[in-house]
Amino acid sequence: MSLSTKKNAIVGQLGGPTSVVNSSLSGIIQEAVKSKKINYILGMRDGILGLMTDRIVDLEKINSKDLYRLQHTPSSILGSCRYILKKEEFPNLLRQLERYNIGYFFLIGGNGTMETGRQIEQYCKKNSYQINIIGIPKTVDNDLCSTDHTPGFASAARYICFSVLQGGRLARDMKSVDKYVVLQTVGRNTGWLAASSALVKSKEMDAPHLIYIPEKPLSRNKFISDVKECIKKYGWVYIVCGEGIRWEDQRFVATHYSQNNNAIEFGAMGGGSAALNLHKIIYQETNYRGEFQITESLSMCAIDRVSKVDMDEAYTCGVKAVELAEEGISGVMISIIRICSNPYKIKFSTVPFKEVALKIKPMDEKYINRQGNFVTDEYLKYIKPLIGKIPKYVEL
Repeated sequence: MSLSTKKNAIVGQLGGPTSVVNSSLSGIIQEAVKSKKINYILGMRDGILGLMTDRIVDLEKINSKDLYRLQHTPSSILGSCRYILKKEEFPNLLRQLERYNIGYFFLIGGNGTMETGRQIEQYCKKNSYQINIIGIPKTVDNDLCSTDHTPGFASAARYICFSVLQGGRLARDMKSVDKYVVLQTVGRNTGWLAASSALVKSKEMDAPHLIYIPEKPLSRNKFISDVKECIKKYGWVYIVCGEGIRWEDQRFVATHYSQNNNAIEFGAMGGGSAALNLHKIIYQETNYRGEFQITESLSMCAIDRVSKVDMDEAYTCGVKAVELAEEGISGVMISIIRICSNPYKIKFSTVPFKEVALKIKPMDEKYINRQGNFVTDEYLKYIKPLIGKIPKYVEL
């Protein structure tokens, strides 16, 4: 490979998986194989760790049938990591890039991944190593800045919608036994995913009744008041909460009974659960029996509920990344700009790493109701074209 004047490309999947992250990978591979500027397309096992430890996959060997199947395969097929490069590791990283003759570097991930890309590009420039680094957005949290939404989010939101649609019917039909249900979604800093559940609410009495998100600190008294009001009005209550919701004093609800509120590592809420703690509080205050539903990371790999819009956009992000790299562009992440919601229309653009790296995009205030316990119609307009068709069930 080193005898060729053409450079090789390498791709890695970093951070938590999504239902469509392999769709982006498929787009990268397909476009790179066709490229007249790229020699070979390689993959890193377990993200950046694979490059550092010579666990490299030859992606040229994938046939067209498997490439199509890859697009419809959930989770991160190359393996992933949440590794933060240390300063002293960059010289070895550069040697590895030289060893594999890498001239094109593709990183699929979130805001932490874009920071990794930014650091690598800066180090390579400082050491006069020519490389084009492109970031492909990916996260179920939808918290990346400077993009309308993030590939992976819509499919995770569709998973949550179906869970609440079906779980809500279960809760309604069992209200003579269980008066409340609390469903917890992932989302340690933002409530985009929890909020998406509102899309399945057709009538006032339908689930969900209450949605609590990290952007709006929660008052215990107001929470109990909301719950009791819904039970009085409907005979039951269905609550959706993000894993990272906080009390008014900024303590995580998930670690409400813990002395250590700093036990947070990549979304693991100190070993606790917001849904379990809210469930316990409701029981203590009402003595009613209830249930909790915690989907955790299932929404990050549910290909059976994938959003077609999401899969198509994820694939196109991969294709665009290769096209940009071939043009000599570097240090940017692919972004999505919404032109119109109805009919739904977008265009692809780019944003510099520095505008995305380690930054978080919270839900806009216009998407949250005044009470801080549900969404507005504006949010429903935003989310609807991303999710796809929601089934309607018979009523007796």
